[in-house]
Amino acid sequence: MKIATERLIITDFTPDMAEAVHRNSLDANNRRFVPDEVFETVEEAQETVNYLISCYGSSRGPFVYPILLRNGTNIGYVQLVNIADGWEIGYHIAAPYTRQGYATEAVLSFLPTIAKEKGISSVHGICLKENLASQKVLARCGFHIVFEGKGEYQGSEREIVRAIWSSDQM
Repeated sequence: MKIATERLIITDFTPDMAEAVHRNSLDANNRRFVPDEVFETVEEAQETVNYLISCYGSSRGPFVYPILLRNGTNIGYVQLVNIADGWEIGYHIAAPYTRQGYATEAVLSFLPTIAKEKGISSVHGICLKENLASQKVLARCGFHIVFEGKGEYQGSEREIVRAIWSSDQM
């Protein structure tokens, strides 16, 4: 995959990206909102990057792609993950690059591309209710809230927001 926006490039992972994946995963918000995506060592990140690369040829995913600035700096990822009732979008921008619109820009360009490529017409967005930044990204990207309340998140019952995006909104 290769998607280029005004400021970003979304592309396939390569094995040499493990150091950036490790570094980007360690910020406080990643630990707080998606603790299963924290890699304490470069070796853990390398193992995950290798696995994600192996998933590109599958039909089930997960389909995870690094987000790079135009100068090649790895600032996060965007992903499409198979869940029980369809597909879910995920994204993370490392702390030094937040609050600059990068997540919104990445999701807006990624969603229609991945939906067309995978032949899907709707995508879920699920986040903790306290994660206001993710809720704002989902809203800016055309997701509509369909549920707010207690639900399973990261293996435990938490207050969540579930939203949905549909390709026929485009």
